[in-house]
Amino acid sequence: MFDFDQYLGFLAFLGILTIGFWLMIFLTAFVIPYWVFGSAIERIKELIAERKAKR
Repeated sequence: MFDFDQYLGFLAFLGILTIGFWLMIFLTAFVIPYWVFGSAIERIKELIAERKAKR
C-alpha cells in the first residue's frame, strides 16, 4: 500500500494544487477586471486632458 512518507507527499501535492486553483480563481475574478477597468479609466482621463489642452 502507501508508506507514511508517500501519504504526506500526496497531501502536500493536493494542498499546493488547491492553493494554486484558488489563486487562479481569485486572479481571474478580481485582479484582472480591476486592472482592465483601471487602465480604461486612466486612458479616458488622458483623452479628456488632451481635448482640454487643445482648446
